[in-house]
Amino acid sequence: MFNTTAWNRIRYDLYAPVYDAVAERALRQARRASLSQIEWRPGMRVLLVGAGTGLDLPWLPDDIALYATDLSPAMVRRLQKRADALGKHAQIEQMDAERLTYADGDFDAVIMHLVLAVMPDPACGLDQAYRVLKSGGQLCVLDKFQPDARPAGLARRAANAVTSAIATDITRQARPLLEGAGFVIEKDTPVLLGSLVRALVARKPSTRRVEHRTDS
Repeated sequence: MFNTTAWNRIRYDLYAPVYDAVAERALRQARRASLSQIEWRPGMRVLLVGAGTGLDLPWLPDDIALYATDLSPAMVRRLQKRADALGKHAQIEQMDAERLTYADGDFDAVIMHLVLAVMPDPACGLDQAYRVLKSGGQLCVLDKFQPDARPAGLARRAANAVTSAIATDITRQARPLLEGAGFVIEKDTPVLLGSLVRALVARKPSTRRVEHRTDS
């Protein structure tokens, strides 16, 4: 599979100069709808994972402690520039979503917009989000997903060999990923292209369910 962390860093460095022209208008309303589902309160600590050029920033409250990361150095530079232009006070770092360096239970909310469908190991990324969230913290996800009721067919899996290398994985399913990481899904809203693009809010419960497997 041609979807690796190193390749994603390279390709998003290349995409950075044209990313806004492609993604800003097309996904503006979907971003707003997704972020409107979060239960905001003043002073909450919020982590924006895979923040890209910062297209979510205009729709975030000003009275939060904001942290933002991205894998691509070129994206991080544009993210910082947009934050400065908007007067957003954010701690911005280049960081791999699958290897977050924050402490356990550090955030009230984690936002992952258009991240799960591009990272090499989304389960790992969700484990990291779960780890850095406080008990009861919210996970906000916006992405393109295969319907949960059925896995991708042969044709879709074949097309995915190309799309996952240049743009996005088109075979991933939201509920199996989020619930497999221990999250409880509270909101699941189609926001674009029928039900292809969905906005979900999930909660980290106070205790994580542990499944015990016995080998026969």
